[in-house]
Amino acid sequence: MEILRPEQTPDLGMSKSTLYRAARDGRYERIARGIYRPADAPAADWDWIEAATRRPEATICLTSALAHHDLTDSIPDAVDVAIPRGTRIPATRSAIKWHLLAKQTFDLGRSEIPVPGTELRIGLYSPERSIADAFRLRGDLGYELGRDALREWLRRGGKPAQLMSIAARLPRARGPVLHALEVLT
Repeated sequence: MEILRPEQTPDLGMSKSTLYRAARDGRYERIARGIYRPADAPAADWDWIEAATRRPEATICLTSALAHHDLTDSIPDAVDVAIPRGTRIPATRSAIKWHLLAKQTFDLGRSEIPVPGTELRIGLYSPERSIADAFRLRGDLGYELGRDALREWLRRGGKPAQLMSIAARLPRARGPVLHALEVLT
């Protein structure tokens, strides 16, 4: 078992205090409150582990997704993670910035990828969804992020029709994306 939570200890034939002692002795690493993994486990991104463990529907979005797809030079100071609006934002110790997105469009452009070094999976928005989100949230993210990501995406052979099909289904995205495409193409 890669990730261990205190409530799982009875299934493994150990008590919670045994887990805590093993963590104190260095056999387990404490990722965050209630999340442990073996000390000899392969290297992994603890922020991704905490997000995927706290919320199974957690999805890497916005600047973090654009950086994952190599569409921006911006390095986010925290992992941008989306969860459906109406769910509780979990208390986390890691550098995670939680975003609440509409339930109706939450799965649009979403896929799941493995968290490197673990057996966990985490959601990731497609380049098209990430670009459309950058345009519709440009007031918070800055106007350059979406434009620069779109320019790089087009340079790599991105298809404007695919982007427009996503943008048309998101609120406040179609107009700004269409305008940017007209200027850049």
